[in-house]
Amino acid sequence: MFVAQKTPTAHGLGRALAELIDDPEAFTSALQDGFEGLADPAYAQEQERVAPGSGAVVGVRWPLWRAVARQLRAPLAESSPASAVSLGQRLVRSPIREIRLFALVPLGRSLAADPERTWQILRRLARAANDWISVDSMADLVARGILAEPFRWAELEQLVYSPHRWERRLVGSTVARMPFGVPAHERTSIDPRRHALSAIESLIGDADADVQKALGWALREWTRVDRQGVTALLEKEVETARRTDDGHRAWVIRDALSAQPQATAQALRKSLADIRRRTGAPATSLAGQVSAGFADALAGAGQAIASQGDRMAGAAR
Repeated sequence: MFVAQKTPTAHGLGRALAELIDDPEAFTSALQDGFEGLADPAYAQEQERVAPGSGAVVGVRWPLWRAVARQLRAPLAESSPASAVSLGQRLVRSPIREIRLFALVPLGRSLAADPERTWQILRRLARAANDWISVDSMADLVARGILAEPFRWAELEQLVYSPHRWERRLVGSTVARMPFGVPAHERTSIDPRRHALSAIESLIGDADADVQKALGWALREWTRVDRQGVTALLEKEVETARRTDDGHRAWVIRDALSAQPQATAQALRKSLADIRRRTGAPATSLAGQVSAGFADALAGAGQAIASQGDRMAGAAR
């Protein structure tokens, strides 16, 4: 009822914003005022429970957020990519989540025409993300960017080593969105083992529950693209989980099994029957091991430098 009542207002806000595309400051101010008029106080209060750490929110329900955005598709298509980039750069600086994520609307316009500057803003959004809603909202655009320019796989793959859990979650969320950006007739032309599944393989065993959920989601959705590849990966990871009693890995596998054939799912689930996640258990992922080794090496180098400095200071005295 609330959304239905507010939808005409959302449409009107979108039409008004279309006149301000070339004035980012006025656009942002009008968007904030308009969102405050669309806000649901009860929804705003619920956000901290649903997405802890999300920070400042107005409380605009997503159907209304999208209703505003739809009114801008045609005007943005008629505007220049430079205007869309400038608007995205301004919106992404907002401390309010709904406004910050609205940058995705103009960035959807600029992605094809000005991919490099658009990608820089997307990276900024990823670094600023502090909740799963922000991460998953931008995953579709990140996926589109990678599919358009496959060399950007390397940038996504670097995030598996990020110390920030939301950047690591973005890896899984992006892979999960990719099947929807790959036409069925093109799916045999991509190499899932080299890219999507290898990224998941590097992260599976991550200790963070939000990252684990994204990996399970990614495996379920990637089954649309490469069922045999996903099944082979799950079977391999089951053996690793059994051998090492790895509850982190086992949780992701179980979460992915709903997309597998019933017989396969039952067999793999049975193999993991006695393996459970343990609170506080360290990450067992390949990426986690590499990151830990790098951190240890840096710490060792720092200690060596400090010791050398002490010896030199002693010699000088």
